[in-house]
Amino acid sequence: MTGTPGTSGSQPYRPTAARSPHRPRALRDTALLVSLPLLAVLALPAAFAGGGTRRWFGGRAESQRAEAQAAKDAAAEAFYALDTAQRDLLIAIETIGAVDDSPAARSAVDGFAALGRRIDEASHRYIEAVDAQDLDRDDLEAAVAARARTELTAAKDELVRVKQELDRFGTSLGPLLGKAETQLARLAPAVERARQELLGASNALDAVRDKRLRADDLAARLATLSPELTKLNQGAGQHGVAATLERAERVRREAAAIRAEAERLPEKAAEIDRRLVSLGTRAQALTTRAGQVEPILSELRRRFTAACWQDLQQVPEQAGENVRQAERKLAEARSAREAQRWADATSLLSTVRALLNTTDEAVSAAGDRLNRLNAVQKDPRAEIERARFALRDAQRLAMTGRTAPEPRHARPLDDAVARLDRAIATLDSGRHPDYWHFLTETEAVRETASRVVSRIREERGSGQ
Repeated sequence: MTGTPGTSGSQPYRPTAARSPHRPRALRDTALLVSLPLLAVLALPAAFAGGGTRRWFGGRAESQRAEAQAAKDAAAEAFYALDTAQRDLLIAIETIGAVDDSPAARSAVDGFAALGRRIDEASHRYIEAVDAQDLDRDDLEAAVAARARTELTAAKDELVRVKQELDRFGTSLGPLLGKAETQLARLAPAVERARQELLGASNALDAVRDKRLRADDLAARLATLSPELTKLNQGAGQHGVAATLERAERVRREAAAIRAEAERLPEKAAEIDRRLVSLGTRAQALTTRAGQVEPILSELRRRFTAACWQDLQQVPEQAGENVRQAERKLAEARSAREAQRWADATSLLSTVRALLNTTDEAVSAAGDRLNRLNAVQKDPRAEIERARFALRDAQRLAMTGRTAPEPRHARPLDDAVARLDRAIATLDSGRHPDYWHFLTETEAVRETASRVVSRIREERGSGQ
């Protein structure tokens, strides 16, 4: 390149005075010498401003520098893209690891760790390529720039390949990630529902106390949920998503049960009060009815054989004892109600009810026995016809669609017919037939016929 610094084109710069043809040569030369330092001074700010102006070593070197810089930019872009993809995928892996402990999830975590090592290797190669040469050096040679471009391009290609592997791996995580995200989406609502149920249970207990009702057992149950609430507040990060979901559901169910029981407590107290009155009235009525059993037994003894009433001998004594025991339990239930021991009161009332039911059945059995014996003594034909009708109905069903019944159906029916004949024969065996034996036999015949009918219908329904 010709000319001096500050020139333009091939002609040197000269001040206006130097171009005057009337000035002596020596003066013109002196003016030129004086002007050069000034031009150098004027050029200094341009030389040091904004990173400087590179020295120019020729078109090929500058071209190689530009290509190397472009390769560096492309590698940097690939490095950034890979880093971003890795960070995004790390979130997915952490999500899966926090929620899923299946073999597939563990394999995904291991696979991501292996990819992480590949990413580290590719990143290290990229950093080495960047650090190998300073592309901004003024004296950068073309060969060095070309080598830097080659290394940066290779590093970029490796980064791109690793990112492609990472992308394929991320695509394969779709089902696992979807499952994990579904569970995570359930987490916050589940925890919130548990908290709301706990709050509702606490409010329900407060409302009960406002009505001067105690609920110590419910309060104790609610207190046991306090540590569980603490763990819910600590979050899934500390206890795991699956465990937190399970804990939230368990707390919600228990709190909901406590709340429901607390809300029912006023009604429960009123119901206990009603049952105390009702069972007390029933106990009094059974005391009166139990006193009527002895006259019934006297009539049975007078008119029928011992076999017809012997099993009822203990009814009056047992009925009286049951009623007395029921009244004692009623008194205990009243005390439990006054002390607001709701569970004890309910349990005692259930015992009272069972005692009275047993007594009622025993007292009723004596009266029913006398009524049935009176009816069969007056006319046994009605009982006989009932048994025969049941047998004929079973026999018709056994023959339906057949020329002969199945032996497993015919045999018990034939035995029942013979049994009925023997029972009828006992009515003519003496002056005081055993009518109770006759009634139990005819009832057994009807039960046999009913069992055969049920068996036939079951077999035909199943295609046998």
